[in-house]
Amino acid sequence: MKKNEKQGGKKYYRPLWWFLLLALLVAGIPFMLSWFVFAPSARLTHTPTILGLFFEDVILTTSDNVRLHGWYVPAENARATLLFFHGNAGNISNRLNSIKIFHDLGLSVFIFDYRGYGQSEGSPSIEGTALDASAAWRWLTEEKKVPAGKIVVFGRSLGGAIAMELMRGEVPGSLILESTFSSLAEIVRLPFLFPLARLVTGDAWNSAEVARALTVPALCIHSLDDEIVPYRTGRRLYDAIASEKTFLEIHGGHNEGFLDSIDAYVPALDAFLTKRFGEWAPRFPRDKAQTEASAEITGYEVLPLAAGPV
Repeated sequence: MKKNEKQGGKKYYRPLWWFLLLALLVAGIPFMLSWFVFAPSARLTHTPTILGLFFEDVILTTSDNVRLHGWYVPAENARATLLFFHGNAGNISNRLNSIKIFHDLGLSVFIFDYRGYGQSEGSPSIEGTALDASAAWRWLTEEKKVPAGKIVVFGRSLGGAIAMELMRGEVPGSLILESTFSSLAEIVRLPFLFPLARLVTGDAWNSAEVARALTVPALCIHSLDDEIVPYRTGRRLYDAIASEKTFLEIHGGHNEGFLDSIDAYVPALDAFLTKRFGEWAPRFPRDKAQTEASAEITGYEVLPLAAGPV
């Protein structure tokens, strides 16, 4: 009788242990995702002054009281303002060459660091980046009084997913997505983890879903040679976009493709911006050699997670 009771107890406790193990795994998913996805750097290596650009240091506060740091780089007689969402690694100081490219296209640029990056407070998380994006939008529209229709939302790599989360509730003048993906499943490359991750994160970073409801003009840019975010994922996102859209195929790796393709990249950006906001002069003050020289000084999107998810 005692032997049967002992055996019954084992059967009773076994499912309980499995339940506890599953609960611990689900509770740890936000930390696992943060470890996989975010690679922040605190040190700012340079500021826009190294490229001769005037800038304003910006401190903004999110709805959950996290202080974020950013730069506002005005352009003379700007035709629009670019809200820049950068990728998963480094900080805003690693994007100076891109800031210069957009500035030379007649755009004022507002770039900021997500929580936990650069001089911003806090620790990065999926939920936190959505709050950060909303705070940046509010700063532009409320503090700088930039009309929504004069804002170009730009997201590169992971920043594309964060930008698309913002698009759930805001309507800018246009949208540019570069080297980004269509869903969280494409960056969480552990099949067993994604179903559990969805329990915790819901539809966060489901950019394809957002794309199907877009109403603003969109430009998608992706390299056939992208070794981090495969070309097919960028194409899948483009196919899902319901609004007016354009696709630019470039060449080169994930981090340097826009520089390797600068002769096609800059004119395509200018054509897209001109159609929406009109022409701006001077149109192409920098040539390829000058842009690449800037990249050597400032660096560009460096992803230490080259073998893993962005």
